[in-house]
Amino acid sequence: MLRFLMQRLLALIPVLFTVAIIVFLILRLTPGDPAAVIAGNNATNEDIDRIREQLGLTKPLFTQFGIWLSGVLQGDLGYSFYLNKPVTELIAQRIEPTLSLAAGTMLIAVCLAVPLGTLAAWRMGGWLDRILSGFAVAGFSVPVFVIGYVLIYVFAIELQWLPVQGYRRLFGPSSQGVGAWAYQLVLPWISLATIYVALIARVTRASVSEALTEDYIRTARAKGVTEQVVLLRHALANAAVPIVTVIGIGIALLIGGVVVTETVYAIPGLGSLTVDAVLNRDFPVIQGVVLFFSVLYVLINLLVDLSYLWLDPRIRY
Repeated sequence: MLRFLMQRLLALIPVLFTVAIIVFLILRLTPGDPAAVIAGNNATNEDIDRIREQLGLTKPLFTQFGIWLSGVLQGDLGYSFYLNKPVTELIAQRIEPTLSLAAGTMLIAVCLAVPLGTLAAWRMGGWLDRILSGFAVAGFSVPVFVIGYVLIYVFAIELQWLPVQGYRRLFGPSSQGVGAWAYQLVLPWISLATIYVALIARVTRASVSEALTEDYIRTARAKGVTEQVVLLRHALANAAVPIVTVIGIGIALLIGGVVVTETVYAIPGLGSLTVDAVLNRDFPVIQGVVLFFSVLYVLINLLVDLSYLWLDPRIRY
């Protein structure tokens, strides 16, 4: 297992290097000049040229990439063009809301979707199975921002049960406790979890229903094993690999959903930071956030692969 882990960690190096090159080149080759954005509408060409010189944008692309990559290897993601702050500091300030939103969403989605999908497979063709199928279609079809605006209108504006927008920190001097933190995130969690409950429940239903047709299930029932044990210890346990896989994919898809949801609910996370950086052509911030998400994504995939060894011992060989 240690050898497998080392091989996967070494394989991450060319992946992240390729991502760094692609992001760097795409940002530099797309239209738009960050110096012009910083200078403002009334700036002269001389002002813009001076800012470009200060930002190092007049140097060759290869030189710019070498300087940026050298800083990354030392833990320095550069300085924001627009905010004039270290990118690592900006990411550290915004990471808590994003991780809170993502972790809460996946926790809700998994806790709801896996039991629902298992029960739907157990009673295939029943009323729960039909409801789940309809919910899955609706969950995939409706964009997350539409779900968000509907929830805001119903629960925040009409019923006034929940807050509309904003974020209350869980850690730090401004923290108001776990209750205030969770209360502020209820609507964003539900907005995102709706999609992932549909995704995970659908895959769980398909995997468990396939497992229920296997010979070992019939053998277990013939031995008098209760249906609860059959579902949990035999069917669900043997269907865990595809379920864990789709959860890992869901976390990757969640990165895009977080950007939209943070914008709808005015949450000061990495998603809103990325949107502002794109609008201001803030290259270092965009590169830093994308690289951070890339590292997070490949590490999650690594954890998913390692979980296979625990879920199915046959994979060891």
